[in-house]
Order: sequence, then C-alpha cells, then structure tokens
Amino acid sequence: MVIIMRAGASEEQIAEVSYLVEKRGMQIRRIIGEYQSILGIVGDVATLYSEREQLERLDGVENIVRISKPFKLASREFNPVDTIININGVIIGGKDIVVMAGPCSVESREQILETAHIVKDAGAKILRGGAFKPRTSPYSFQGMGEEGLKLLAEASQETGLPVITEVMDHQMLPMIMEYADILQIGARNMQNFTLLRAVGEAGHPVLLKRGMMSTMEELLMSAEYILACGNDKVMLCERGIRTFETYTRNTLDISAIPVLKQLSHLPVIVDPSHATGKWDLVAPTSKASIAAGADGLIIEVHPHPKVALSDGAQSLTPSNFIDLMKDIDCISQAVRRCYERG
Repeated sequence: MVIIMRAGASEEQIAEVSYLVEKRGMQIRRIIGEYQSILGIVGDVATLYSEREQLERLDGVENIVRISKPFKLASREFNPVDTIININGVIIGGKDIVVMAGPCSVESREQILETAHIVKDAGAKILRGGAFKPRTSPYSFQGMGEEGLKLLAEASQETGLPVITEVMDHQMLPMIMEYADILQIGARNMQNFTLLRAVGEAGHPVLLKRGMMSTMEELLMSAEYILACGNDKVMLCERGIRTFETYTRNTLDISAIPVLKQLSHLPVIVDPSHATGKWDLVAPTSKASIAAGADGLIIEVHPHPKVALSDGAQSLTPSNFIDLMKDIDCISQAVRRCYERG
C-alpha cells in the first residue's frame, strides 16, 4: 500500500501520517519525488487499508493505493520513480547506458590487468570478473578464490573501475565485500533465499540474475527478499532462459526488458554473453537490448579467448569489444539514451 501525499505537504503532516502507520506495527519507506512524497507501507496492510477513509482525511494526504502485485517493494506501484544506483560515481538506472566488462574468470595478474585497461579504454564503467565460479562440472576451473579477489581489487585501484563479482554463499559475504563494489547473484542462486536475505542485510549493491527457468515474477519476488531486508540497491539481470533451442546456449528474452521496466522501478541489465554462449551473437543482442530499454550490459571480454579457462566461446576479443562499444554509442543516441566513452 502507498500513501500519496499532496504536493507541498509539510514535514509535520508527513510525520503525523507516519506516526499513525508505525503505531499500527508497520514500516514506512518514504519516496521523495520531484513534486510530492509517497509513503510506501510495508507489512500486513489489511487492517490499515480498512481505515482508508480515516487516513484520507488527514491533512496532506491526497490518495491511498493498494498494491496488487505480490512483489510490493519492487513494484512500480510502490515506487513510480526509477531507482538510481550510484556505484563510486557510476550512475546506473539513469540516462546513461552502463557497460560492465571483463573476463568470465580471473586467471592471472597479467590477464586481469590487461583486460581491465582494455575495457576501460573502450568505455566500460565497471570491471567484471569471477573469483569463485559455479561450474556444471566439478572438474572444471572453479576460480582463484580470494587471490582472484585481490587481483580484481588491484585492477580496480589501477584503473579506477568499480568491481562486480559473484557471491555463491552467504558465508563468503564478509570476504567478498572487502574487495567488490557490486555483488552478483548468479542464475543458479536466484532462489537461494538465505543468500538473498544476507545480501539484503549487507546493504551492498546487488546484481540479481534471472534463473534459467524462472519467470519474471519469480525474479521480482527474489528481488523482494533483498529489498525487504532494507537494501534498495538492486539491479535485475536478464541472462537468457532455457528453452528447446540448441543453436544458442540459452534464449535471450528481449521482451523481459520492457516488461520488467513496466512492472518495476529497478534498473535492468542484460548479459548477452551467457544468453547466447557465442561471441558472434553478443554484439547484435547487445544492441537489441539497448534498443529495448536496458539500462546496461554485462559482457565477457578476454585478451585471448581461445585459451580462456572458462567461457572462451562467448568472450569477445579486445578488437570486437571496441567495435561493439562504438556501435553502442550509435544505438544509445538513436533511442535517446546517453553513452559517454570516458
């Protein structure tokens, strides 16, 4: 439920409404818009809604709206204003298209430093890299662990790029937060509710990937777990879903981008690398994603994909990434978004 205050409502009027709501055992999330304030009510609102007429008579109250969606805090009904997330000066969810890029896995100091400089020079704003890798086979490369995190931090310090890396278990959180600016929740962990609660309580920015067989509502309900724990710095990530198609690794759901933007105020990021599994499909799906309204992209780049220890087939070479970034500039302008090359 949301209580919409009149334009120009005083702080005293807002405080009075807030007091009456909190007195009934519910929490308030205040959303400050350009012209008016909205009070989002969290909790069992059935009793409060039955007192709607009494609340509407309070000074400063314009309207009371009950949220129909099962995901309350993530819904656009709760917050009609797009969420903007500031990651060390990088603004996600605003006018700018933000590109996160780097290797699937950190493999060595030389590899991650070289890649970090390449993607920064091409215009990427955030460095991605896996230190802990959930792999289908237990015999595949599992990542460098904490040593990989240290190398990501070194690359970040050298280039100024914030870092995003995956967290697989809530017990890893304290260690990973020492090095990473954004916590990535992978597709396999989208419904790991213990982990979702932990990152919600941690308050660190989160990129939540859609499960490979999950609906959009299930994705938003997972985001709700994080938001309900007090962390409003959540990004949704479309990374392809599993279908009967075999010519791509997964099927990129382009329609998910505008649907999620309609349903939710949270930024939407697209992962074309995992969605397609093929490097030559990354560029066209990246451009389609921006045209469909995505707020950013997360792309795998490797200086030598043929010898990559993980996901080399879907990684762009430096030259391919540079070409794509030039195209992103054109597409962004065509759809009236911004993209600054640094």
